[in-house]
Amino acid sequence: MTDSGRFRRAAESCVFGCEIESEGLAMSLRTLVFSTAALAVLAVAGTLAVSSWNGTPPPVAQSQVADTQTPPAAIAERVVPEGQPQVQLSFAPVVQAASPSVVNVYATRIEQQSASPFANDPFFSRFFGDQFQTRPRQSQALGSGVIVDASGVILTNSHVINGATDIRIALNDGREFAVDLVVEDQQTDLAVLRVRDAGDVTFPAITFANSDALLVGDLVLAIGNPFGVGQTVTSGIVSALARTGVESTDYQFFIQTDAAINPGNSGGALVDMSGHLVGINTAIYSQSGGSVGIGFAIPANMARLVAEAGVNGGAIVRPWFGAKMQAVTSDIASSLGMAAPHGAMITEVAPGGPAERAGFQSGDVILSVDGMQVDDPSAFNFRLATRPIGQEAALERVRSGATETITFPVEAAPQAADATASISGNTRFAGVSVRQLDPALNEAKGLPYDASGVIVTAVEAGSAAEAMGLRVDDVIMSLNDTEVSTAEAFQQLASQRVRTWQIILQRNGRVSRAIVSG
Repeated sequence: MTDSGRFRRAAESCVFGCEIESEGLAMSLRTLVFSTAALAVLAVAGTLAVSSWNGTPPPVAQSQVADTQTPPAAIAERVVPEGQPQVQLSFAPVVQAASPSVVNVYATRIEQQSASPFANDPFFSRFFGDQFQTRPRQSQALGSGVIVDASGVILTNSHVINGATDIRIALNDGREFAVDLVVEDQQTDLAVLRVRDAGDVTFPAITFANSDALLVGDLVLAIGNPFGVGQTVTSGIVSALARTGVESTDYQFFIQTDAAINPGNSGGALVDMSGHLVGINTAIYSQSGGSVGIGFAIPANMARLVAEAGVNGGAIVRPWFGAKMQAVTSDIASSLGMAAPHGAMITEVAPGGPAERAGFQSGDVILSVDGMQVDDPSAFNFRLATRPIGQEAALERVRSGATETITFPVEAAPQAADATASISGNTRFAGVSVRQLDPALNEAKGLPYDASGVIVTAVEAGSAAEAMGLRVDDVIMSLNDTEVSTAEAFQQLASQRVRTWQIILQRNGRVSRAIVSG
């Protein structure tokens, strides 16, 4: 999350207070006052209505609720209600179609908790060292999920199940199943679960909608399990599209809605009036922790890619453009002769990358992808990420005041076959996993395209590597004056037994040297 005081992920453990009775009297008094005022208003309104009545009774509106037997079809043209009968139509058919596909997700975590409140105090640690013992503590996280395949595949948020040792789901009819984690994609904050022992059970899978067809003002329903009270449906509209700056994910491109989303809704469904999935509810803007009418959902077109990887049992492979970008400001737009400041301007091109091969260069501004407008680099990354590998995309660009469309072959980033390594055994680096740097990874991590070394991708808790101080995203450049340029070279060096290690690494943009015992 960008700001824990404002943007909150809609999944957490829930504790209910006991202050309802203390507010009962005040609520009753307020109700009495408002009721008296309401009666006075009604009396005045009634007098006005009688005095203005011309003797002709108003027409009786014929209800159309009974005629709605099936979920409504896809809306081809948006229209506002034309009268009271249309306003009285019900969302019930939509809910009946979509709600069986939404499940509750219960994730159990085992965390190490200190047995003493002084364990983290530097003064006591200096005298007592490691004498303060830690003990495991079990915690539970509550979220929601959406069934995306009849074989028992569920899509939810990564932050709902991250670090969980046991995950279970509960259907809206009360049945519970143990599930396994199939895919966890922190780049999109999505995860895919699969029912462990499904047997002959066929699960009610939801249908994906084309989230690119959404318009601001469209009606949507949010379905989930807020605060653990049980499956709940709230209604609202699409308040905005292409929202960025909501979460610290690689693909910031969210649907904003005023449908109430609360803690426990994370991973739940945002559906359209056809009962089809348009988004995965993920975060809310709140200073209190509850809904204030500003919620965010991951678009279905991105969620579909992650879900397909989970259903097919494959890895998520994303396109790579091969260029760094920045947003177009008003000054930049004026200098380029653009009418409005929008688009993604290329600032650096990866040597030999797809963008360079397609003829792009620094200073080019990309305005759209396959006809979909691009407002900033985040929007471009999202649009390109949802295009299938091996196909072509039409990129509209501005260069030297002229606009043209370029056909761009969508391809994945190249990666060496032995680009990763994990260290085990009797060594100070035991418990660390690394990945070899490449231009695509350098771009994602904000490093120069020609940076070399290995980047730390994981450090096991309680391992020798953790004790040595290694952290995720550390870039190890050299060991004992030997340059580390590949994962294989790092594995060979780190597996050795030496008396001392001289390590040169980069952390948060700063290069430092450390000497530790072997």
